[in-house]
Amino acid sequence: MTLLAWIPFVTPMNGLQSIWYVLLIPLAFGIAMSYKAMRVASLQNYWRQVGVMTTQVTIGIAALGVLLMLFVRLLLPLL
Repeated sequence: MTLLAWIPFVTPMNGLQSIWYVLLIPLAFGIAMSYKAMRVASLQNYWRQVGVMTTQVTIGIAALGVLLMLFVRLLLPLL
């Protein structure tokens, strides 16, 4: 059966597959904004805390990606 429309969660969108890592920063920024809006006691340092959390999430996910790449390329061939 041929479907003419794109159906989310059934067929992936291939247009952004090669630059998925660029979308990490807006995703982390949106998550940090919504999380800090609920958790911060005063809005005086809100944007600084959002920036810090965005940086932490971005560096953390990038580090996990590097560790996973090293695991797959170095340790799995030894098994």
